[in-house]
This record gives sequence, structure tokens and C-alpha cells, in this order.
Amino acid sequence: MRSVRLHDTRTGAPLPLEPRDGRRVGVYACGPTVYSRVHVGNARPYVVFSLLARFLRHEGYDAVLVANVTDINDKIYDAARAAGRPSDELAREMTAHYFADTDRLELGRPDHEPLATEMIDQI
Repeated sequence: MRSVRLHDTRTGAPLPLEPRDGRRVGVYACGPTVYSRVHVGNARPYVVFSLLARFLRHEGYDAVLVANVTDINDKIYDAARAAGRPSDELAREMTAHYFADTDRLELGRPDHEPLATEMIDQI
């Protein structure tokens, strides 16, 4: 397995990737807030973190990619109110669009994509 270095934004220096658990590496990416259709700002982290996980797997790491979907948020409430519809309905529709649109990029899906509404107790 080749040594991988990542840029540490806090120090500005490249640091070696040193997994705490053998070759297992967790990658957590903040996904979209689903109040409207996907835009380039939603797609960029999806692409970057999908490619990072793919690269790490190629290099022999057991990478697990988790990208959440924020389906409960003030932006969703505001958009739903403006559209005259329930916020949970809007969030479900926009989540479906997000999955369909990002599937078209053909990068595969993250290993886990928890919805914020499913994680309220843990949050």
C-alpha cells in the first residue's frame, strides 16, 4: 500500500494518512440541504468525496464514505412555505431529484446516506 498524504487546512502542511484502525478510513461529507434542485455547489462535494473514496480504495484502504442529506432545515421550511406545500413533501421530492441527478454522474453511491430526519435522536 502506497503512502498517501492529505493537505491539512489547519496547518497548511501535507500530513501522512494514518488510519487508527488498520486500513479502515472513514470519509464524512456534508451532503445537500434539499430545498431545491441540485446545483454545482451540491455536486462538487459529491464528486470530490466520491473520487477520494475511490482513490483510497484503489490504494488499498478500506474507505467508507458517508454523505448526509439535510432534509430538515429553515431553508426547506422557507421554500415549502413559498411553494404552499408541506416541508416534508418538498424535502422528499428534492431528495429523490438529488439521488437521480447524482446517479447520472455515474460515480456510484456513498456507502451510507443518512437523512437528518432519521438521525434526530443522535444529533
